Amino acid sequence: MNLRKKVILLTCLLAAVQLKAQNSENPYTVHECLEYAYVNSVNTKNAVLDQEIARSDVKIAKADGLPQADALISYSNNFAIQRVFIPDFISPAVYQVLFNERVLPSDRPVPDPGVFPAAFGTTHAGNAGVSVSQMIFDGAYFVGLEAARVYAELSTKDYELTKINVAEAVTKAYYTVLVNEERASFARENADRLDTLLYETRVMYENGFAEKIDVDRITVQYNNAKTQLNNVERSVEIGYQLLKFQMGMPINTPITLADKIEDIDLDPTFAGIDNFEYTDRAEFAQLQTNIRLTELQKRLNWVDRLPKLNATLSAGYNAGTNKFSDMTEFSDNWFEYGVVGVNLNFPIFDGFRRTNQIQKNKLQIQQLTNQADYLKNNIDLEISEAQFNLKNSLEALDVQQENLELAREVYDVSKIKYQEGIGSNLEVVEAETALKEAETNYYRALYDALITKVELEKALGILVD
Repeated sequence: MNLRKKVILLTCLLAAVQLKAQNSENPYTVHECLEYAYVNSVNTKNAVLDQEIARSDVKIAKADGLPQADALISYSNNFAIQRVFIPDFISPAVYQVLFNERVLPSDRPVPDPGVFPAAFGTTHAGNAGVSVSQMIFDGAYFVGLEAARVYAELSTKDYELTKINVAEAVTKAYYTVLVNEERASFARENADRLDTLLYETRVMYENGFAEKIDVDRITVQYNNAKTQLNNVERSVEIGYQLLKFQMGMPINTPITLADKIEDIDLDPTFAGIDNFEYTDRAEFAQLQTNIRLTELQKRLNWVDRLPKLNATLSAGYNAGTNKFSDMTEFSDNWFEYGVVGVNLNFPIFDGFRRTNQIQKNKLQIQQLTNQADYLKNNIDLEISEAQFNLKNSLEALDVQQENLELAREVYDVSKIKYQEGIGSNLEVVEAETALKEAETNYYRALYDALITKVELEKALGILVD
């Protein structure tokens, strides 16, 4: 490997190490994860491309109203000129002259005139010219141009809806990791607590103050705690991978999270509830845009009845010779031509096609209006359900938090009593089991509260700033 390749390889390795260190040392907040996802998620990338495509469609629609120019250069070799069969009008005239001059007797019969093939054209032909056309008036053009702009707006609504879906997925994945990390922390505490209890019980057993069954009970609890810890740690790892997948980040890129669960505002009263408008929801705004597009389609079918006026211009040179070498004699064999004109097209009757299309558009608009009414009711239901779900989740969270604190107190008291010899080992094991169950219920309630908070923000249309 030469020096240049070594330098390039070393530079790439240093950049990779620097990126890894940067991602590890700079924790991501949930907002930073969202900003990253908006740029790198495949769905948002494609939504941005759809916006660019829509803008291109607007430019394409505008181009139809600009002058259209074409240039033509052609050459043809008529190696076998096609014959045209025309009546023999020469023979009767010749016979008539001969009769008049008494060259032939007047009683001589005249043969029936036939036809003879005639070749019109030359062996070599060429043409060079330009043609220009300009639309002067076409009602469909102006309506179509406005429809293209509205379609571009629709692509923007689609992008906003995509951002909302990405934000929902990323935020839920982020909160899942936070909850699992808290669970892992408590699972480690449980394992450490049981490890200490197991050590103390073995010492007591060795000194005759405990039975073998007491050691076995704690051992079973300790083994279960280690298994639970391993499962939770795997859940944390999988949660990170899911979060990076939703963000569009390479799975092998290490990241850490900056937000803490205690810093998350779970207050069910959002400012957006009182100021909510249906247009805050991307789906409703998207449907309104579709109604506008259908109305423009109806206008397009109506203005298509109007006359269309276009201007045309054609100019150039053409040539025809029987020798190819004569084609280069531009001054002698090439002749100028030019045509200018206007075309006015009047639609007269189309079999009621446009009338039926307009009627179809009216029905489509009515369908979309009905969908808008249905969507309003559905949004109201979503908001109401999300509010109730969040309220219920927070109430359940308060109850489970209180149960967790009580379970910890019961365990601590049971452990102290056991260590002082006034309590049983079985009482400690039961308290430990109750504490685990209380922790499980607490984190399930915490997860539900965080998820319902996200769903309420999405229902109110405030999930994305």
